[in-house]
Amino acid sequence: MTVKRMKKQLVQLVIGVSVSMSAMVAGAAIQAPTMDNTAYVLMDYNTGEILAQKNANQPLPPASLTKMMTSYIIEQRLSSGDLTEDEQVLMSQNAWCRGSSSQSCMYVPVNQTASVIDMLRGIIIQSGNDASKAMAEHIAGSEESFAILMNEQAQKLGMDNTNFVNSTGMPAEGHQASALDLAKLARAIIKNSGDYYDIYAEKEFTYNGITQGNRNALLATDPSVDGLKTGHTEAAGYCLVASSDRDGMRLISVIMGTDSQQARADQSRELLNWGFGHFTTVTKAPAGQFVSKVPVWFGETDEVELATADNLQILTTKTQKNKITTVVDIPDNLEAPIKKGQQIGKMMAVIEGKAVASVPVVATQDIEQAGFMSRLWQRVTRWMQNLF
Repeated sequence: MTVKRMKKQLVQLVIGVSVSMSAMVAGAAIQAPTMDNTAYVLMDYNTGEILAQKNANQPLPPASLTKMMTSYIIEQRLSSGDLTEDEQVLMSQNAWCRGSSSQSCMYVPVNQTASVIDMLRGIIIQSGNDASKAMAEHIAGSEESFAILMNEQAQKLGMDNTNFVNSTGMPAEGHQASALDLAKLARAIIKNSGDYYDIYAEKEFTYNGITQGNRNALLATDPSVDGLKTGHTEAAGYCLVASSDRDGMRLISVIMGTDSQQARADQSRELLNWGFGHFTTVTKAPAGQFVSKVPVWFGETDEVELATADNLQILTTKTQKNKITTVVDIPDNLEAPIKKGQQIGKMMAVIEGKAVASVPVVATQDIEQAGFMSRLWQRVTRWMQNLF
């Protein structure tokens, strides 16, 4: 690690932090997979970087991948306390499946109730249209009003090529989402849903005496996969959003518009294996790692200890992982008072002269301002130093 207390020499590095990661990944001479589908995306969870894509921004029918937004809203309301797990939800005549076998259902009897947590499992594991509609009505009064909430949440997540009309993904004019947007949604679910994310890995759920298996075939064949959702309609084809966590690196794959259940599973597996085979996440410094002690002017003590505020993680190709160095940028002439946790500078990860990631460097202690006479003497001392 190099500690630099200067400004001009790091200008190019600082500018590079916001742009070089995409350039580094995109510039790697790695051929992305060729797949027979309408669209796909492979996203690194930690950074949000796209490792491979095809038609990533094209709005498409999302089928039951829609239910990820339905479940996400429920999970957020459970986490905030606006819903409780044992709260009872009515299966209205409108939401009821009527014993149909033409759509996926949880099979809650009409005019009876089920708990919110059972409804959530019915949506995620069984892909229940009835559970999705019932929860939409319970939260917003109607499915149409719930779709407004879905679109508001989509805007917050930056899902720019998405528009929801219903809570289920059943074909409807204007109901669409892009592969990239669905990857963003999956990332939010993993990040923000807490313990409820574990439901996406459950292989089956029994309700009303009916046991149904999770349609995500990767859960049965790859122990690193722990979610998320399948979808299928004639217009959408067979779709799958999956997430896999291997050795501290998590990838999210989105496959849309394949011609069979087998194809969506095979292509998801291929895409994830390709990503893990070529890329890696390197942690150059953990949160709280000691960085340096630096002088402080006009303080009760004359130096402050600095540490990293967060993990310094870098997404890179496996061929570049041993080329990463770190540089710390700390300004000259620090002055008290300084508060514990105050950002003082930054630590940057550098590959071939370009900064590819950075984390704040913060003070680990309070430094109170010294008394008047002490500050006056230090000012005289600094003035004299500057003369020579």
